[in-house]
Amino acid sequence: MATGGHKIPGMDTLTPIAILVLAAAVLGSTVTPSRNKPLERRLARLEEKVDLLMAHVGVEQPQDPRMAQLDELLAEGKQIQAIKVYREITGAGLAEAKEAVDRRMR
Repeated sequence: MATGGHKIPGMDTLTPIAILVLAAAVLGSTVTPSRNKPLERRLARLEEKVDLLMAHVGVEQPQDPRMAQLDELLAEGKQIQAIKVYREITGAGLAEAKEAVDRRMR
C-alpha cells in the first residue's frame, strides 16, 4: 500500500495476518457441539500461525493489565484463583487455563 508515494513498512505482511484473524473469528463463530473438537484444533493452528506472523513482523500483542493480578495470585500460591482470573481474561476452558497458568508459573 502506498500513501503519498511512500510505502508503509510491514503492510504487505499485515494483510495475511488480518486474513488469518478473520478466518479464526469465522471458525470460532460457527462452532457446534458435534464439530467442536476438529474446529478447536484448526483454530489453535491458526492462532499459532498468527502468533508466528506477528513475531516475524515484530508486532506484540498488548498484555491485559489483569495479568499482573494473575502473577500476584501465583506469587501468593493461589493457583486456583489464578486459573479463574485467566479464564475471565481469555475465555479459555478449564484445561487450557490450567496449562497456561502452569506454564506461567515456570
